[in-house]
Amino acid sequence: MKDFNEVALSWVNGDFDQETKMKVIELRNEDPAAFEDAFYKNLEFGTGGLRGIMGVGTNRMNKYTVGMATQGLANYIKEHVTDRELKVCISYDSRNNSKLFAKITAEVMANNGIHVYLFDNIRPTPELSYSIRKTGSVAGVMVTASHNPKEYNGYKVFWSDGGQITSPVDKDIVAEVSKITDPSQVMFKSGLQCGEIELLGKEMDESYLSDILSLTLSPEACAKHSDFKFVYTPLHGCGVRLVPECLKRLGFKNVIHVPAQDVSDGDFPTVASPNPEEPSALKMAIEVAEKNEADIVMATDPDADRMGIAVRDDEGKMVLMNGNQTASMLTYYILNRWKELGKLDPSKYVVKTIVTSELITEICASFGVKVYNVLTGFKYIAEVVKRNEVDGEFICGGEESYGFNVGQFVRDKDAQIACAMVAECAAWAAEQGLTLYQLMQKIYKEYGYRKEGLVSLVRKGKSGAEEIQQIMADMRATPPTELCGSPVTKVVDYLEPEKTGQPKSNVLQFFDEAGDVVSVRPSGTEPKIKFYFGAKGADADDKIAQLKAQFVK
Repeated sequence: MKDFNEVALSWVNGDFDQETKMKVIELRNEDPAAFEDAFYKNLEFGTGGLRGIMGVGTNRMNKYTVGMATQGLANYIKEHVTDRELKVCISYDSRNNSKLFAKITAEVMANNGIHVYLFDNIRPTPELSYSIRKTGSVAGVMVTASHNPKEYNGYKVFWSDGGQITSPVDKDIVAEVSKITDPSQVMFKSGLQCGEIELLGKEMDESYLSDILSLTLSPEACAKHSDFKFVYTPLHGCGVRLVPECLKRLGFKNVIHVPAQDVSDGDFPTVASPNPEEPSALKMAIEVAEKNEADIVMATDPDADRMGIAVRDDEGKMVLMNGNQTASMLTYYILNRWKELGKLDPSKYVVKTIVTSELITEICASFGVKVYNVLTGFKYIAEVVKRNEVDGEFICGGEESYGFNVGQFVRDKDAQIACAMVAECAAWAAEQGLTLYQLMQKIYKEYGYRKEGLVSLVRKGKSGAEEIQQIMADMRATPPTELCGSPVTKVVDYLEPEKTGQPKSNVLQFFDEAGDVVSVRPSGTEPKIKFYFGAKGADADDKIAQLKAQFVK
């Protein structure tokens, strides 16, 4: 393996633009640690694509690493797709350089003779998923780093079913991308077989909105409670284009904006992090809600695939709902409506991830609905949907990290759909004299109280990555014997697919006798290791605090 200084020197002396060369020299002189991190390895093209800090270097998101990834993907498409016209869809969010990276992706694809559908402006990730199947494309690329900090960008790859790539396609694409070791291998310039770049815009928006609004289950309740006041913020992202329109078409007249956060800006100037999981991200929206006496706050992340909400409690105070609660509440609402509409039968099913609340499992069991448990990541939910296209029907699916989807139009989490479902769920609850907060309490009373918690330890750079791996190794060597004083009855190691029935993944789970669970996994997109805590029973709040103290040192 080359020394990082040698690799950096090849950038200074190689066929790179002058601005890039000067930035490499500047980085070496001003920040030696960052210089090493930028060149000590290649930015990994993983099973979902690329994600990393933007900047010069082999371990950074820049036009060269994006171009190399695209060339590898194009090579795979040209070699393995022979039964249809080669077409791809490309979209991008509001992050810095997203438009540039999308343009480079489109040009490299076109230069490889592939027809490209490129959105004319920022669009949500779920609309990209939708457009792949609508246009009959073989693949799609979404330029986004989702909810990551502003320094990051990413490159998410989708396949012909509209879902993110999964095995074996993902590994085969990774292998093809790994063969591209130098920018000279990339068709940055037009070749003899240049494909057309066709812009997508309002026509696709209309088709997308029409299809997702066809999922509505309670139109009469929405009409009756059209005066509900919602505050919506896109957190400077691309949800601003379609979420308010979606709510308007459902019949809701009072969708209140947060003007400063309607501005699409990759610096995310009004928030520390554009992540609806973070309470601080909803601060401005809650202030607007208090001023306008609004009922519900909704926030979406930069690529509008995840949604966070705040609702009023019995004292009228705005309180946040976490992803587990929202997914459980929406599942409860949807299954109730499907039952009332006579749509439930044994072919219908729900999907959740292994780190998402078991409350969803209990709700589904009470309706006689099958539940699939999958690894963390919505691509695994989409994989189940694809597998059951002929013999089953996907009702809905969710994950604790604020992702939710309904129906089969989109094969990823969708904040447009989730916002619409929250709004109509609120109207449905109001028909029963309940607020969303009270509906959640009703669910707890029916199925038992649960509490979840999440702690993410950030460990940056090479040394941080090594520390995260050591934490996982230590827990495998000496797993806990009890959780909150209750004996551990089961340890699940997802590095052993022959035992779990799931794809191999670096995840550990510990279950105790009392029904509590702890899951541990390194993040696949950020320098973090995540601890997921789930507790059951009246003392669940106290148990979450104990579990955090036990695992997070």
